[in-house]
Amino acid sequence: MRISALAAEAGLPLATVKYYLREGLLHPGVASSATQATYDESHVRRLRLVRALTGAVGLSVQQTRAILALVDDPGDDLYTTLGRAVSALPPTVHEASGDDPYPRARAALEALGQVYDPQYAAVAQLEAALEATEAAGLPMSEDRLLEYGRHLRAIAAFDLERMPHEPHAAVEYTVLGTALHERVLLALRRLAHQDVAAGRIAGR
Repeated sequence: MRISALAAEAGLPLATVKYYLREGLLHPGVASSATQATYDESHVRRLRLVRALTGAVGLSVQQTRAILALVDDPGDDLYTTLGRAVSALPPTVHEASGDDPYPRARAALEALGQVYDPQYAAVAQLEAALEATEAAGLPMSEDRLLEYGRHLRAIAAFDLERMPHEPHAAVEYTVLGTALHERVLLALRRLAHQDVAAGRIAGR
């Protein structure tokens, strides 16, 4: 297909597609003449990925380029690559240093029996979140932590059972699943609160 058809298929303005080409976010098409190229479904798929990362997720072009590099070349250590890809997603927090840089997160993960790797970005994110709950006077209680952890581990297992085996697809699945499905989880949690509260008020 021509670039105009590619833009229409992806639901993007032609100028945006050309910009992604210039920035290297979209791989070039196959030259059909000195001034034209043809594109295929791989280009449509990449544009949808870029649109999700820059639009719904809100990443910068630089952040998107870093994730796309991992999608294109996941390397031999997929576990590490998946961690790096997720680390590129918001929220961004400052790394701490010292012998015990994330004491709240470490204690929480130990209580849950989960892996504690201070290099993984979500550990710093958890530390910041737990610190915020304490500062607000609503610290995470042990029973709440264990209940949240139990359900979230089941969600993680469900997600990973469905992760593609092919490395490129696995990175893409993990990044989009993390960035987009977390919003669904948040909305569902709020709607569940509404439903439970309505039931209690109505005496259900």
